[in-house]
Amino acid sequence: MKIICNTSVLAEACNIVQRGVSQKSTIPATEGIFMQAKNSRLTLTGYDLEVGSVATIDAEVSAQGKIVLNAKNLCDILRMLPDDVVSIDCDERNISKIKSGETEYSLIGTSADDYPELPSVNKYTSITLELGTIKDMIKKTIFSVSTSERNPVHTGVKFEIGDGLIVLVAVDGARLAIRREVIEREDEAILNFVVPAKTLNEILKLNADDEAEIEILVGDRHLIFRMENYEIISRLLEGNFINYKSAIPMTSSTQVLANTRRLIECIERTSLIITDRSSPVRLVVEDGVMKFSSVTAIGTATDKMPAEVEGSKVEVGFNNRFLIDALKATEQEEIKMEFGSSNQPIIIKPVEGDSFFYLVLPVRI
Repeated sequence: MKIICNTSVLAEACNIVQRGVSQKSTIPATEGIFMQAKNSRLTLTGYDLEVGSVATIDAEVSAQGKIVLNAKNLCDILRMLPDDVVSIDCDERNISKIKSGETEYSLIGTSADDYPELPSVNKYTSITLELGTIKDMIKKTIFSVSTSERNPVHTGVKFEIGDGLIVLVAVDGARLAIRREVIEREDEAILNFVVPAKTLNEILKLNADDEAEIEILVGDRHLIFRMENYEIISRLLEGNFINYKSAIPMTSSTQVLANTRRLIECIERTSLIITDRSSPVRLVVEDGVMKFSSVTAIGTATDKMPAEVEGSKVEVGFNNRFLIDALKATEQEEIKMEFGSSNQPIIIKPVEGDSFFYLVLPVRI
């Protein structure tokens, strides 16, 4: 393989796919970046057997070929090269000469034949969204995915697509996050699939215009997120995702309209004396006031704020981190909260519409 290309373009592509490279693997080749030069294009791949990242850039290809180079070494070298142009020349012994200006390196690579083949998605259903939309939906749900491997399907975000809507759902046993968006599709097939949180975090790292289009190709066991010169390939999670709709209360006894920033600040101040996750914050809602308090071995803390309250007095305990995560994800100046009894979930909604829905289970006080 022999190519010449723009140094910064190659460095950026390598940095992107490096995130998909295995850190420690029984297959040494997956600790490197797979490079293939063909037809004036250079394709770079990082794959850890779960998530694959593929970037394609323009290159002057004088000899087609492929090789695997250590990801860290390659990225470090490209970042420090002095010239705008870099050449890479690989021989039959998998030794690669990397040259830019007066700087030259020689790296020992790995045979491309040892690199595992990425999954293919031949039969698929396609959905196209703006990148900004899907990133916003992921950001507003991914914080609620489970980190426990007891039920692996809950370590991902469920996508429900149909009836002109795309809905993302995440649940970890103590909280639920839902984000909805209206979409236009020619194909009205109903889709339900679960994407690993690890894959979705890669989408959040994409550095492109929010108005750029991203295509989602959904197969039976894998899916591809595809942009112009970049792809993320991932397996789908299998298993029975919880029937989350049955956990949503149908009625509430108390409704509150509150300023989101002030609400977060009250909870954060009251949480300063909490040193373990099991200590709850107590909330009492009555007569236009939200009163917060906590009691731990360190001492006590209290705070309060005004709010528009309708309904009966309610007293409930909650995990401070869970409620703060949900409130921050709303990115709204004002939110609506709904309460039932002290053992019913806390609900957070937008003041108007139903673009998001958060549920936090109470903690005994």
